[in-house]
This record gives sequence, C-alpha cells and structure tokens, in this order.
Amino acid sequence: MFDKPFSESCVQNRDPILAVLRVWFADRRHVLEIGSGTGQHAVYFGAELPHLRWQTADVPPHHAGIHSWLAEARLTNVLPPLALDVKQTDWRSGRYDAVFSANTLHIMSWPEVEQFFEGVGEVLEAGGILAVYGPFNYGGHYTSESNARFDAWLKARDPASGVRDFEAVDALARAQGLRLRQDIAMPANNRTLVWRMT
Repeated sequence: MFDKPFSESCVQNRDPILAVLRVWFADRRHVLEIGSGTGQHAVYFGAELPHLRWQTADVPPHHAGIHSWLAEARLTNVLPPLALDVKQTDWRSGRYDAVFSANTLHIMSWPEVEQFFEGVGEVLEAGGILAVYGPFNYGGHYTSESNARFDAWLKARDPASGVRDFEAVDALARAQGLRLRQDIAMPANNRTLVWRMT
C-alpha cells in the first residue's frame, strides 16, 4: 500500500493561500498548478473552489503521491498530473486562464526560474492570472532571520537554489507581459505575488 506523502507546511499555509485565491481566481476556469508536490494543495483548493478545473503538474517522481491524494479525494475537477519539468518545453502547449505555484522558485536554479516565466508567458491567456507563493528578498535583503537561515539551508543542499529577489523575479514576469497586481504578506515570512497578463 502506497503511503500518501504529507507536508505539514501545506496544512499551515493552505487557508491563507485560499483566501487569496478566492479573490483572484473567482472568475477563473482552468488553472495549471506548476509543482503540485504532494498533491495536498490541489485537493484542498479543488474542493474549496469547485468552479475551477485544476490541472496538477510536476516531475514524474512526484506523480505517485499526487495520484494517491487524488484517488482519496475523488474530485472530478482536479485532473491527474502532467509531466512538467520547466527545463523542457512540451508543457507549453496548453492554455490556461490562471497559473498557481507554491514553494517552487527557491528550489529551482536561476535558469529554471527564467524558464518557468518563459513557459508561463506561453501558456497563460491574455488577462490570465499568475499567483506565486513563497519567500522573497526585497532590495537584496532578507525580510527575516528565519528566511536568512532558510536560504543558507537551501544553498548548503543545492548551491543553485535560494530565496529569490522580488525585483529580479518581477523583471522576468514583466518581460512576459505580466504586471504585478498585488503583493500579499503571508504567515511564516512568505508572500503571495499576483500578476495579470496584459
């Protein structure tokens, strides 16, 4: 029997994120989640936002865990995971009016972050919404001691990863025609950034 993967942070952050999605995804229909991880966010948001068709996606090693959460939830509006590696381009053929991603940019290398935004620029329709949750630096500075420690831990694990600078990330978004609409403080010194495609 396959044990479902479990992330405590998903439980801790899902309601604050849901409050943001209730506003920004209220008129959305088809959402691509980049980096579905365990699958916990997908089933929670899919159940709470039944008007959305929620497309899970991640690298194949995470698919078994996502499938286990989907099988238990039995939600008709949450779709089985696509194989999505930002370094590849095959996932860019889809079209969505919203994209969501949580806790992904800081575990990617910077070239992968660039490819993330390039791909979003291709799959997101005009007027589409991108919502990204995670820690960010501002003006080259950490927003908390805990984020500084987290960044050191990330870099010790993978020197190419790390907490990203908001300004650099926003520049990538702007290059794809995305304009920042809201920057929302979240628990545990995280943010949710919301962009709209022009």
